[in-house]
Amino acid sequence: MRLTKQTNYAVRILMYCAANDGHLSRIPEIARAYGVSELFLFKILQPLNKAGLVETVRGRNGGVRLGRAADRITLFDVVKVTEDSFAMAECFEEGVAECPLVDSCGLNSALRKALNAFFEVLADYTIDDLVKARPQINFLLGLDEVRRPLKLAAVPAPAA
Repeated sequence: MRLTKQTNYAVRILMYCAANDGHLSRIPEIARAYGVSELFLFKILQPLNKAGLVETVRGRNGGVRLGRAADRITLFDVVKVTEDSFAMAECFEEGVAECPLVDSCGLNSALRKALNAFFEVLADYTIDDLVKARPQINFLLGLDEVRRPLKLAAVPAPAA
């Protein structure tokens, strides 16, 4: 089984927002950090927003933030909303299987068991776990640069 790029970048968006905790994350900054197009990220945000995994704030100073705490968003939550199909074989697809053994096949049973084990493992890991596993995540994502306050040039005092 292979997860889609949509799932991969959905997890990355959530990790970025978790690392940027307390601040709104902007799509151009996330896109720059991961070297991906802003349009692609906007597309991914839609199912994440609909599922409540992120919140978007519109406007000039808008951005995106986690919809709930990072330790309450599992990888399974993300996969559920970003993957279209979990059909590991033809016999998992409704109305497609032409095999006479579809209802009593050992392969079908084994694959279903494997898929359930996969989901259980994903449910054990949160976005917070992924972020904490990378102590330098803020540096790696360029968040230190994004948050750095602008230095204003010193203005000379008026002559008396």
